[in-house]
Amino acid sequence: MSSFSLDGKTAIITGGGSGIGESIAKVFAQARADVRILDLDIDGARRVANKITPDGGMARAYKVDVTVQEDLLKVCNDITGEDGRIDVAVCNAGIAHIGTLETTDEEDFDKLYNVNIKGVYNTMRGVIGQMKKQRSGVILNMASVAAEIGLPDRFAYSMTKAAVLNMTYTVARDFVDYGIRCNAISPGRVHTPFVDSYLKNNYPGKEDEMFEKLAKTQPIGRMAKPEEIAHLALYLCSDEASFITGSNYAIDGGFVKLNT
Repeated sequence: MSSFSLDGKTAIITGGGSGIGESIAKVFAQARADVRILDLDIDGARRVANKITPDGGMARAYKVDVTVQEDLLKVCNDITGEDGRIDVAVCNAGIAHIGTLETTDEEDFDKLYNVNIKGVYNTMRGVIGQMKKQRSGVILNMASVAAEIGLPDRFAYSMTKAAVLNMTYTVARDFVDYGIRCNAISPGRVHTPFVDSYLKNNYPGKEDEMFEKLAKTQPIGRMAKPEEIAHLALYLCSDEASFITGSNYAIDGGFVKLNT
């Protein structure tokens, strides 16, 4: 068996229908995982699943609203009934927001909480019972550099990612005796469709100029590629990382340590 194999393992990925989640789904499928793509955008989830299966990979798409615990519990129970186990859960679904305390209204704050915090809680709640029964499993949460340092105009978003980080630590502590590992990844800026949409909507005609400006805020001089995040996720979810739990891994081009 090759290194970093997920052969025979069932992996669920929330927000797997685009961006970082899509790359994680593809990389996990290449590592021979049976990938279950959970996304509110079922068309996006199916598109990713259809890209995986012609290459011999295993993938299925599920429409799931991570803010609704009943949705997560039902899908996780269905997957357990089909495969008999859930080995890996990547809590990737999330939304971004730009604003200070003054410019973040209550509706935006509540939406960020429901998706970025409650969504992670619901997903972990959906898999933890089965992982306890198995006495094994890996949970990987998507945090952010915003969880650790103060970024301008990221008031509510930073709050949610700090919560994700601390949920990671407590789950790792509470379930280590069951053979369950829980870690987090904290990306810097990643070139996803969100970035392109943000630049198009806010800087029409200056997209290239602003892209370069944002890219150069990373000391390494560019944004991350989604597949780079995915390969770190693969390592942390593989047996090669069996001694790692309760940890947060920055993948930020030096943003946190070299800028502070």
